[in-house]
Amino acid sequence: MTTNPLHLRPGKIVAVHLNYRSRAVQRGRAPDHPSYFLKPSSSLSADGAALVRPPGCELLAFEGEIALVIGERTRDIEPEQGWSRVQWVTAANDAGLHDLRYADRGSNLRSKGGDGFTPVGPVLLDATELDPRALRLRTWVNGELVQDDSTENLLFDLGLLVADLSRTSTLEPGDIILTGTPAGASVVVPGDVVEVQVDDGVRSTGRLRNPVVAGEYPLAAFGAPPKVDATARADAYGRTPGLDPELAAQLNSVGTATLSAQLRNRGLPNMSIDGVRPTKPGLRLLGIAKTLRYLPLREDLVPVGPMNAQKRSVESVAPGEVLVMEARGEHGAGTIGDILALRAQMRGAAGIVTDGAVRDSAAVAALDIPTYAAAAHPSVLGRLHIPWETDTVIACGGTVVRPGDILVGDDDGVIVVPPALAGEVAEASVEQERQERFIAEQVASGASIVGLYPLGPDWRERYRIWCAADESTTN
Repeated sequence: MTTNPLHLRPGKIVAVHLNYRSRAVQRGRAPDHPSYFLKPSSSLSADGAALVRPPGCELLAFEGEIALVIGERTRDIEPEQGWSRVQWVTAANDAGLHDLRYADRGSNLRSKGGDGFTPVGPVLLDATELDPRALRLRTWVNGELVQDDSTENLLFDLGLLVADLSRTSTLEPGDIILTGTPAGASVVVPGDVVEVQVDDGVRSTGRLRNPVVAGEYPLAAFGAPPKVDATARADAYGRTPGLDPELAAQLNSVGTATLSAQLRNRGLPNMSIDGVRPTKPGLRLLGIAKTLRYLPLREDLVPVGPMNAQKRSVESVAPGEVLVMEARGEHGAGTIGDILALRAQMRGAAGIVTDGAVRDSAAVAALDIPTYAAAAHPSVLGRLHIPWETDTVIACGGTVVRPGDILVGDDDGVIVVPPALAGEVAEASVEQERQERFIAEQVASGASIVGLYPLGPDWRERYRIWCAADESTTN
């Protein structure tokens, strides 16, 4: 163990793009092989150093990561040899300015390579004393836990990363590999403090603590200027900018009852968020889940400061996301009111879902954002709740909701659709509703439901002819 990470002076810092399953769910994709980018050694900094956001920039993002420090010259080794080439393990923050990501798409040089954008430390752990499959990574922002994951949940294990890089590049002693970030990485602003820690339950790096400060001088005008759009903002907040348009159109064209039936056919009968009703009937909901958990009130655990987890979740919700809140089914206090609901609407949120209550229910109902709640109540959340965690797996209305899940809502309620099944469920739902439209026409003409509902073999040919005629009429 050593406490002086800056003596390393790495020849290169290599960072992995995507390596935690939780992050892959947020991104909506899982790579077949790891991919990488380089950060200059001049970006290295230490515990206590400031993360500087230049004037005119908005999207300074943190990414808590496990950093590996290579201990010996390594070239062209096998994955099972990879861990033996690691000398030290420590915590790292792969910080970056998403305002500049467009300028060097792929290389991330200006967005990720700024001075001080790779703090590491404070303690280096001896890799020979660690199990690479049992390391825990946690990140806090202003004392709130925002990332908590384990190397058990990696797409590509740590030894594989070392070996993979060694196929084409010689790794030298002191080189640093940043091994990816889990779900929960997001944007920070001046005044925030980011802390990252790695441990195995016995040994710990301690908390790598870096305050965010506002820079004194704007970027010079002769280079690429900061640029922010909906895609950059969603990417900085750690989430995909939205659903595939074709998939969204299919999901929007079918009812939640149909989606529920198709999920049940695939062995998932418990995908409805029970007990919630729309504040404005007739307004459909479709978006990607961003989660927030409330715990029961315990006065000594109430966070200090104006930006608790509830307000942070509203201020970080991205366009196309649904803010989903676990309130334990408690109806005796509000979980959101009209001002924060309006703020979510202004940020482009696709909706709000809570298994608790809303305050200012008439004002919330007057907004254009689809909102589903279990009740209305005049009390503030501090009567019963502590806003506790964001971007984590929650239980809402009797079902599990993960960040990145797809939510669909109509007047019947809200259904959770796993992203991996969304395409086939949407396609099957469209076909089911087409069949049901045909069946309804036959029943309206006097046909018996025997052999017709569900569609039996005696009706298949007539259904095929009906579909052809319907398609020609539609076109």
